[in-house]
Amino acid sequence: MFELTPHGNDCFVGTGPRYPWGGLYGGQVVAQALRAAAHTTDVGFTPHSIRAYFIRRGDHTEPVRYEVDRIRNGRSFITRRVVARQAVGAILNAECSFQRPEDAAAVQTVTMPEVPSPDSLVQDSFSDRFDRCFIPDDALAGQPHVGTGRMAAWIKVNDDLPDDGDDYPHQCWLAFTSDDLPHDTVRATVRSHTDMNPERIFGVSLDHTVWFHRPMRADRWHLHDFTTHHLVSGRGLAVGHVYSADGEHVATVAQEVLLRERRDP
Repeated sequence: MFELTPHGNDCFVGTGPRYPWGGLYGGQVVAQALRAAAHTTDVGFTPHSIRAYFIRRGDHTEPVRYEVDRIRNGRSFITRRVVARQAVGAILNAECSFQRPEDAAAVQTVTMPEVPSPDSLVQDSFSDRFDRCFIPDDALAGQPHVGTGRMAAWIKVNDDLPDDGDDYPHQCWLAFTSDDLPHDTVRATVRSHTDMNPERIFGVSLDHTVWFHRPMRADRWHLHDFTTHHLVSGRGLAVGHVYSADGEHVATVAQEVLLRERRDP
């Protein structure tokens, strides 16, 4: 999924399948951009954040070229810019930051909600590459949260991922799966707070940010818990926390989603 072929100086080429809704999946382009940036960093650095802007819809029928710009090499941090291009032009622009791990205090201020285990829920995923189990609304009702349109799901990757201390495949997969729920929570907010016709709503992702807090294994169950923090000018801000099965907060995700109602010609 994230194998890239070198194509010149700091350039890499990747491909992706067609997804049910047509075209490339934004999370895959984000994940491949992160992987391309990682190919240009020094040993001992791990990604701590990626901020991506979706520019155009990707075409699954042609490869994607990832051009990496080495913005800065520091002793503690490395910064990279990645532009993903196809024949139409740039489809994504991403800023990636990597840090050399440090011994410092670790404080967790958010708590994973009490939800049913994935073994007791129905598996429902748009891809056979990962399993997804949505948490029923009644299981989330009454539990503390900020925002509206709450959506939560257990997600686990089905690929055979390495267990040799290489975090990149796991973090790339987290970047991939973190693009799954933002649309759902913003759509839920639109349905409950506006008179837009749900059957006529269409949307696109505008940007996507992931902060990686702790090492994690994407091939184990993690809870993705999302809510909408604002809805204005058609843009809904989805914010999510990702937890390991034992409640450790491993990542935070933010995405703005643009939703509009189709109008008759």
